[in-house]
Amino acid sequence: MQTVIFDLDGTLVDSAPDIRASVNVMLAEEGFPPLEIVTVISFVGNGLPTLVKLVMAHVGIAESEFSRLSARVLAIYSTSASTLTVTYDGVRDVLDELTAKGLRLGVCTNKPEEPARHVLEALNLTQYFDTVVGGDTFEKRKPDPLPLLKTIGETALSNVLYVGDSEVDAETAQRAGVTFAFFTEGYRKMPVDDIHHDIRFSKWCDFLKIIGE
Repeated sequence: MQTVIFDLDGTLVDSAPDIRASVNVMLAEEGFPPLEIVTVISFVGNGLPTLVKLVMAHVGIAESEFSRLSARVLAIYSTSASTLTVTYDGVRDVLDELTAKGLRLGVCTNKPEEPARHVLEALNLTQYFDTVVGGDTFEKRKPDPLPLLKTIGETALSNVLYVGDSEVDAETAQRAGVTFAFFTEGYRKMPVDDIHHDIRFSKWCDFLKIIGE
């Protein structure tokens, strides 16, 4: 293994509280009550535009408001301090060890690239990653394999491990033809056994042992 690519939300970081806060600011501005965290988590995974569409449908906002409200949520989230977002326990130790071993690391997320970089910077994670690809970096987003393949670059697919927490990540890895390590404690919607994976783990402290590094 030469390259490890990570999803971000629900994989490296628990960002749902900050996403919820941004959505609830928008809803308050529009005269709607706040959403609970479990509801927002159920909308996470396919990128900000999809999340906003699901929020709008959930509270009954007209589709014609989508462009305006999607831009508003992005602006709120991009300028937030990420104070509610944290890395999962053990993530930093894993990144330190993989970096020390000389592996190339990258991020491939459906979060827009600017907020993704903002979160990485806020949590002092930027230095670990050679490449950061967001949901708006290219014309397609996961589960289309294009963003992951662009993140991988010239590395042979057989030397790549993709790490994620959701059905979207599993499908992306499968379509790209790379090994998938499944973090089971993120934002998945389906039972663990119903999601395709090659490796699975529930604690980051077990990650290196499980992948054989």
